[in-house]
Amino acid sequence: MSLRFVTRNIHAYLDYPVAIALMVLPFVLGLGQSNPLALWLSVVTGVAAFVLTVFTDHHLGIWRVLPYKLHLAVDLAVGVTFLLAPSLLGFSGIDALFYWLNGAAVVAVISLSAPEQTAAA
Repeated sequence: MSLRFVTRNIHAYLDYPVAIALMVLPFVLGLGQSNPLALWLSVVTGVAAFVLTVFTDHHLGIWRVLPYKLHLAVDLAVGVTFLLAPSLLGFSGIDALFYWLNGAAVVAVISLSAPEQTAAA
């Protein structure tokens, strides 16, 4: 049994709610107290994640032009960026915690993603 259980379909169902949460939660939580970028980095990332999902080649993509592997690579880059942002941008308190938790969650989902099955010829 593999620990890599997050399939393309499961990932697709996570994408839209996560993108919306990245846009809404910074306002709900009052992010930006340590640095205004703590608010806007998440909002801009949420908008970009929503657009990425719309264009990703999975069953919930609307215009399926971007390969799923590219989507995963972008997600990983976002996760690493979120993990580093508090140190690089001087976030503290809830601002830092928000980015560390979200970054860790994204990296965990990517590391638990099941490899794509290739069709036999």
